[in-house]
Amino acid sequence: MRNAVGSVDSVLVLGGRSEIGAAIAERLVRDGARRVVLAARGATRVEDFGDVASRLHDAGPVELHGVDFDAAEPGRHAEVVARAVELVGDLDVVIAAFGVLGDQGAYEEDPASAARDVGVNFGGLVSASLAVARRLRRQGHGALVVLSSVAGVRVRRGNMVYGAAKAGVDRFAVALGDSLRGSGARVLVVRPGHVFTSMSRHVAPAPFPTTATDVATRVVAALRADRDTVWCPAVLRPLFGVLRLLPRPVWRRLPR
Repeated sequence: MRNAVGSVDSVLVLGGRSEIGAAIAERLVRDGARRVVLAARGATRVEDFGDVASRLHDAGPVELHGVDFDAAEPGRHAEVVARAVELVGDLDVVIAAFGVLGDQGAYEEDPASAARDVGVNFGGLVSASLAVARRLRRQGHGALVVLSSVAGVRVRRGNMVYGAAKAGVDRFAVALGDSLRGSGARVLVVRPGHVFTSMSRHVAPAPFPTTATDVATRVVAALRADRDTVWCPAVLRPLFGVLRLLPRPVWRRLPR
């Protein structure tokens, strides 16, 4: 629950090694969050999160926990959420920050790898989000932050596997937010453009690139304002309002 000054207390990061997820959690700790569960594949101890754990400890007095979470194992997602609740009680903010950014050319050479990564990016998000939503609905409060992407707003031929998965993520997250209306729980859909992180290092920056810190600042502001969507940076919203209307012959000529 939020305290008297509007700060949340407990945070679960699904994808606890994500630079964006860590930046959001760090900002929440600086704002007053005191209990954080980091969940990532093969991690069961706080020490398994290395620099992320150090940053959170430096951000303020915080109780940290580590939980094993694999987006490719949907059968365990409800168990992961239940374990986080055992550790910190009600979940005030859950950040779904996991995903894979593969290479389109490699996907076309190895279709099985494309299917596997879509399963992580979209299937894993669906399973984990439904498990979280069930918990938040039962609590009667809490927010699920879903990291979508402008890549899913209109899918490009040069990035169609990742973009199509993010399109599914985005549409699903919006509908999940609608389903939670009136329950006290909600979904915040985050639509960043190119973010400078280790995951995007192999990709040439698109126009209006941003950083994980900037995304975190905008996400936390959106949480405080009870918004349901945030674009990072804000200029991408009107830009994609135009790009969505481009005729297909023009759209397919765009370089990225």
